[in-house]
Amino acid sequence: MTAGMGASVLVGRDAEIRAMRSALARPPAVVLIEGEAGIGKTRLVREVLARRPDRGARVLSGSCPPLREPFPYGPLFDVLRTLAHAVPAGLSPLCGALRPYLPELAERLPPPCEPLHDPAAATHRIFRAVGALLTAVCPAVLVVEDLHWADDGTRDLIRFLIEDPPPGLAVVLTYRREDLPAPGLPLGRAYRRTAGHESLLMRLEALDAGEVRILAAALTGGPVSARLAGELHERTAGIPFVLEEFVRGPGAPTAVPALLQEAMADRTAGLDAPALAVVHAAAVLRDPAQEALVTAVAGLDEEAGAEAVGAALRAGVLHDWGEDRYGFRHGLAQQAVYEALLGPERRRLHLRAVTALSALPAPPLVRLAFHARQAGAVEEWRRYAEDAAEHAREIGDTALAVELLEGLLDDPALPAEDCARLALRLSRAATIGLTHRRTARLLRRVVDDGAALPDAVRGDIRLNLGLLLNNQAGDHRQGRLDTARAVAELRERPARAARGMAGLAMPTWGGDPYPVHLEWIARAERIAASHGDEALRLAVRGNHLVLRMSLGEGAVRGEAEALLAAGAADRAGRLELARMCGNLADAAAWLGKDPEAELFHREGDRMAAACGAPYLRGIIDATVLRLEWSQGRWEGLGERARQVWEAAQGASGIESEARLVLGLLGAAHGEWEEAGEHLAAAALGDPENAASPVLAAAGAAAVRIHLARGRAAEACAEADRGLARVRHKGLWGWAADLAAAGADAYVRAGRLTDAGRLTGEYAEAIAGRDHPLALAALPLCRAAVARSAGQPKEASAHYRRAAAAFAALRRPHSAAQAVQAALECVPDASELALLAVEFERIGAAWEAARCRRALRGSGHATAPGRGRGSRGGYGEGLSPREADVARLVASGRTNREIAELLFLSPRTVEQHVAKVLRKLKVSSRTEVRTP
Repeated sequence: MTAGMGASVLVGRDAEIRAMRSALARPPAVVLIEGEAGIGKTRLVREVLARRPDRGARVLSGSCPPLREPFPYGPLFDVLRTLAHAVPAGLSPLCGALRPYLPELAERLPPPCEPLHDPAAATHRIFRAVGALLTAVCPAVLVVEDLHWADDGTRDLIRFLIEDPPPGLAVVLTYRREDLPAPGLPLGRAYRRTAGHESLLMRLEALDAGEVRILAAALTGGPVSARLAGELHERTAGIPFVLEEFVRGPGAPTAVPALLQEAMADRTAGLDAPALAVVHAAAVLRDPAQEALVTAVAGLDEEAGAEAVGAALRAGVLHDWGEDRYGFRHGLAQQAVYEALLGPERRRLHLRAVTALSALPAPPLVRLAFHARQAGAVEEWRRYAEDAAEHAREIGDTALAVELLEGLLDDPALPAEDCARLALRLSRAATIGLTHRRTARLLRRVVDDGAALPDAVRGDIRLNLGLLLNNQAGDHRQGRLDTARAVAELRERPARAARGMAGLAMPTWGGDPYPVHLEWIARAERIAASHGDEALRLAVRGNHLVLRMSLGEGAVRGEAEALLAAGAADRAGRLELARMCGNLADAAAWLGKDPEAELFHREGDRMAAACGAPYLRGIIDATVLRLEWSQGRWEGLGERARQVWEAAQGASGIESEARLVLGLLGAAHGEWEEAGEHLAAAALGDPENAASPVLAAAGAAAVRIHLARGRAAEACAEADRGLARVRHKGLWGWAADLAAAGADAYVRAGRLTDAGRLTGEYAEAIAGRDHPLALAALPLCRAAVARSAGQPKEASAHYRRAAAAFAALRRPHSAAQAVQAALECVPDASELALLAVEFERIGAAWEAARCRRALRGSGHATAPGRGRGSRGGYGEGLSPREADVARLVASGRTNREIAELLFLSPRTVEQHVAKVLRKLKVSSRTEVRTP
């Protein structure tokens, strides 16, 4: 921290400095610094950059403002503008694509590129051009601060840069976790470290009492008692900036308020009237601003303003941010001064800000809306906010558009005609965004209001509300009711009604039998055929293809690829193509058609990113999670699933799939209670509002858990409920796991007739259908029936057929489970030993333990752990068994519980725990973290 006396000291960050210097010394590198306001993120970055041994690397620094305008990639382009004369000759022709964004560098950039009509391709070219420009100026350190305020486009561009960074580039990102749009995801989506690149995440914690004592002594230049240090620590919570601001003031710790009002008041008390005026103006403007703007808001002429800004800088109240920008050194200081202003003074300054900002060549609409609202200028606020929302929508910043429209619609004094118009715009934007709770509440108020809205307008709003409830909110029952009612209200607008019909045709929504979905899509197709609306045609056709794929038609892929090849003329059509790809990827993954799922995932993610559709991207991410689970790519999968869950921001369709994967992982690890919680959250806790395939998969997992715990009756009850829903829906392609688990449960409970009937019904339902996963699971049902009839060899043959089919579909866990069942019918100790290793390779600890128990019970040696050498063992690293034990210890399991889950003796577990503590260099079980 920089001391008020002129000293400079950074306390309690030695380890972070060493780690960050080490990472930056080996580019390409990515350093993420997380911490609350005032914790010292910026100070740490400056300290490390000032001390770095390689001073030849160029430092490019920028930040994301809290009141962001709808200008994609703005923070990064602001950084690149500072290159000025540092741009070398011989740039890649790609860099010509940056001319419209960087006019200051136009003379040094290549000629403009030919325009691209595909937005996704244009965006990708911009990203590559930024990468090429940074490559040309490397070695360099790119610093982007306050990433929590970044727009979606900036996050996408940064993620593109760090996933394949130029060889000489190091990227430093700072953010506040509590202010991220998606908690725990500074880049909006999961960041996957690239192999061979340095990657460092640092979470800055508050100073402890001892560190506060050291910092306070450095700031005051004299000794600080332990008692005073304790009081300072209590009053400042160990936040360095708060401590520094307090120590610079003359008050006692007991007088310091949470946000430094009194400390800042003490520091501004000695300023003359003009200097105080510019301080107040800077507090109202919030972001560092040019001298002319600060002066205008302060109500001073140019000469007096320059003198006043200089006085505020000399007093240490304002900070020179460079490039003629002046403001507070920290948001906490700005907030303290702002909150000390009286209401009339605030409004007067906000009005001046509106006047000054509106006179700029490119008026910043979001900031104008903010200042107009704070000034009480209602009409101006509505105009600026609506213009900003429209601009945000046009450039694909859906989150900002929704936020602005929600703020407008939440105004109780909004005129009825404006309310209807804005509600319609909000409803359309929200259907492709993530947030939904506030939007749903506002739209419900509009459609249920007694005001005389025309049916067509009310129906249009209600239609989008229904789509929002079905998709993001996961309220399928109410969503279908609203959508069906909207179709009736839109009788005079058949094209919009057809949109609702296409939504009601989606087979995953609700429990209607599939013939009902077919009726809806047939009606929608008839209307779409008579209209020239391309987006409508694509919306209806896309949903029809999803329904047909779910029914097991094999020609869907070719028709979808033809639609993609033809493309769309505008953003609305491209958005429907992105939606189609996301839905087809989801459907294909459920059916075991992984190549198609991966194809549509790639295309859908690309187009959804170009269209600014975060909900679609979230759905696509969730589909990838299920593919990784199915294909046995479990390393780090739990963490990725949690990241997707957090990023969903309450969007039920995304959350439920992430929770399903967490439940499946928990079951594979033998963590029954945790798995049950995730499965209940995914679907089983509210089956009426769960997506049908998620509900079937969660039900199957619950059946397996009951069977593993010896609860055959509960397993049968769960199977009965799940299979009844599948029978009613009539779509058996989603029921591969449920049918096989149900047949097992019926056999274990002695319900042999039910097992045979289920097997026959299932075989008939999927016959001739393009349902590869369902067909692979059918031999499991037949094996269960043969096993119950005392035919172990026949059962083993069925299990082997299932294992071969699952292996062909890249389902290693399912294949291994089928082999395990075959070995229970016809034992083979050598194969069982290999199977234990396979389960361990995948990460299925509980099933690997079952195999070892069976080997011990048969008098054979247990299988060696994966990768174990012939001489050295694992050294100081955890063996696979020790890693299993460590994970269970970290989850709070007792030794007895671990013994039961891993089929070990308590004494053996005790020995493993001792080794885990020693190797992890911890003294207590509570210090063990999941490996």
